[in-house]
Amino acid sequence: MLRLDRSSIQNNKAAWTAAGVELPQFDYDQVAAQTQTKPEWIHFGAGNIFRGFVANVHQKLLNLGVADTGIIAAETFDFEMIDKVYKPYDNLTLLVLMNANGDFEKKVISSIVEGITADPTRIEDNKRLVEIFENPSLQMASFTITEKGYSLTGPSGQYMGIVEQDIANGLDRPIHAMSIIAALAHRRYVKGQYPLTFVSMDNCSHNGDKLKNGVVTIAKEWAKKGFVEQGFVAYLEDESKITFPLSMIDKITPRPSTEVQEALLKQGIGEMDVIITSKNTYTAPFVNAEVSEYLVIEDKFTNGRPALEQAGVIFTDRDTVNNVETMKVTTCLNPLHTALAVSGCLLGYTLIADEMKDATLRKFVEIIGYQEGLPVVVDPRIISPKQFLDEVLNERFANPFIPDTPQRIATDTSQKVGIRFGETIKSYARREDLNPADLTAIPLAIATWCRYLLGVNDEGEKFAISSDPLLETLQAALQGVALGDTTSNVQAILHDETIFGVNLYEVGLGQKIETMFHEMLAGTGAVRRTLEKYIG
Repeated sequence: MLRLDRSSIQNNKAAWTAAGVELPQFDYDQVAAQTQTKPEWIHFGAGNIFRGFVANVHQKLLNLGVADTGIIAAETFDFEMIDKVYKPYDNLTLLVLMNANGDFEKKVISSIVEGITADPTRIEDNKRLVEIFENPSLQMASFTITEKGYSLTGPSGQYMGIVEQDIANGLDRPIHAMSIIAALAHRRYVKGQYPLTFVSMDNCSHNGDKLKNGVVTIAKEWAKKGFVEQGFVAYLEDESKITFPLSMIDKITPRPSTEVQEALLKQGIGEMDVIITSKNTYTAPFVNAEVSEYLVIEDKFTNGRPALEQAGVIFTDRDTVNNVETMKVTTCLNPLHTALAVSGCLLGYTLIADEMKDATLRKFVEIIGYQEGLPVVVDPRIISPKQFLDEVLNERFANPFIPDTPQRIATDTSQKVGIRFGETIKSYARREDLNPADLTAIPLAIATWCRYLLGVNDEGEKFAISSDPLLETLQAALQGVALGDTTSNVQAILHDETIFGVNLYEVGLGQKIETMFHEMLAGTGAVRRTLEKYIG
C-alpha cells in the first residue's frame, strides 16, 4: 500500500505511476535548501484552495525550472492543519482533479516546502516567521484566510474581543490574523524597510483593500499607544515599498469526498482518511477539486514576483481585476449559485449537480445568466462572459463528482443578494432600453429566498436553514407566516435597501416578488408549481 510521504514518492516511482499519479519533476532537496536561506513566498491559510490550486500553480513553475524556491505555508487559525495534514505527510498533497466525465487526474503537489503555525506559544515557528519576514529576499505574502479573516469588527461595528486584546498588548503575542501580519511587517520595517507585496487570494470583492485596511488599522492603533512609530504606518502606506493588489480567484475545492477516498484506496493509496479538526475544518491528505480555475491578479509588486503567468495566472490592471470580479459575482456564477441554493433546499436537493438534471432549475439559472444577466454584464475583455457562463453551466455546476451542496452555498445569503441580484437590477434601471420590471427569473430567485427563510420545504417539512447574520431579524419579519397563508406581509424584507442595494418597489419589482412569494405559500408543492409557472 502506497503512503503519501517523500520516501515513498522517491523510492516507489513506478508504483505511483502505475496508480495513475503524476509526480513532481524538480529537485526537492535543492528547492527546500534555497527556500530556507532565501525565502520568496509565504502563504497564510493552509487549507484546500491553497493546496489544490495555488500550490499546484507554483509547482508548474518548479517543473519548468523557472522557479527555484518553494512556498512556505503558515496557518493563523486552525493549527491542526499543520499538525495533522502537513507534518505527517511531509507537506505533500495528493491533488485529485475531477472531470465531469468521471476521469480523475491525480498528482502529488510538492511545492510546499515548510508548514508552520502562527501559534504564539510555539517558539520555533514564531522564530522562523520572523526570520522569513526579516529576509530581504521575501517577495510576496499571500492569503486564503476567508473574508472573515480580515474583519476586525463584529456586527455592532465595535472591535472584536481578540482585536481589542491585540491592540492593548501591542506586538506581543498577537492572535488575530491582521495583528500577526502587522507584527511581522513591523519586524521587516525595523530590519531595513524592505519592500514586500501582500496578496489576498480570497474569494471576496476588493480583497486587497480589505487586507490593507486590516493591517494598517492595527498599525495605527499601535501607533496611538506608542507601540510602533508613525514611520511604520507610513511604510505600510508607501506603495513604493508595500502594496496590496486586488485579485479574483475562482475554483471549487469542496470538502474531501469519501468517494475519492475509496477510489484512491482501490488504487493502492492508503492513509487517506478524512480529518475533521476541533475547529470543524474538513480536510484530508488529498484535495478533490474541479478542473476549471481562474486567478487574476493586479500586477503591482514591489520586490519582484514568481512568473506565475507561465502557469496560467493572469496579471493585469486594477480595473480589469474589478471587472472580472464583477462579471463573476453579479452575472455569470454567483447569482446562479444562490438561485440553485435556496431552490435546492426547498426541493430537497443535497447536490448542485443533481439540481442541474432538473429541467426547471436548469432553465431557471439559464434565464438568470443568459437572458437577464448577459445584456448588462461587465465585460473584462480578458475572459469572455459568454464562454465563462457556458463553462459554469455545462461543466462546473453539472459535474457530479464535485460534492458541493445547496446548503453550503445558502450560507449568509442576506449578505450576498444585494451583489448577486441587486447589481443587475440597478444596471437595468440605469439603461433607457431596459426596464427592471420586465425581469422574471431574478425576482423569482428573491421570492424563493424569502420562502426559504420559513425553514419549511416544499413538502411542508421543517429543515435547517444555513447560518446567516440576519437570520433572526428576517425570520422575525416573517413571524406567523405559514403554508396556505397567501396574504402574509413580506414587505418588511423587500423594502430593506440595505439587503438588496436598491428599492425594489421603486423599480417596479416589489409587488411582483410579493405575488410570487404568496404563490409559493399556497400549500405543499407550491414552490415547484410557481417555478414551473414562471420558468416554463
